[in-house]
Amino acid sequence: MMDDLKELYQEVILDHSKHPRNFGKLDPCSNEAHGYNPLCGDTLNVFLNLSSDDVIEEILFDGKGCAISIASASLMSEIVKGKTKVQASTLFDKFHDLVTKEDSTLLEDDDMERLVVLAGVKQFPMRVKCATLSWHALQSALNGNKDTTTE
Repeated sequence: MMDDLKELYQEVILDHSKHPRNFGKLDPCSNEAHGYNPLCGDTLNVFLNLSSDDVIEEILFDGKGCAISIASASLMSEIVKGKTKVQASTLFDKFHDLVTKEDSTLLEDDDMERLVVLAGVKQFPMRVKCATLSWHALQSALNGNKDTTTE
């Protein structure tokens, strides 16, 4: 059963990395940020259009990276679209806990259940930075910063 679950998770990650959702450049956009992981060279740009009441109306990303960083960005872009800045920041915190804490039990909502496919990276600290790169870039974009690194 656990092997089937691992295989399913790997399939979801591969699907999102080979066929990323919301991939492209949003021009014009209201907010954007560039994320860079100096440990592996992954680089991502996140582009947002925020409504006047701080709802993420549109989100696209582009860049180059490993399967985990692209899949994470793809999943993130699907999940945060339609969320407010506050909701997106809360999701960032929950996702960060999911991929870094051993006792993470944050699966109380559908969004986190979709992200559990990336929980296995916590066993590989170098990969945590790949999984969180797009999320750090999202946070930077939401806060009006242009650049972020995962150091």
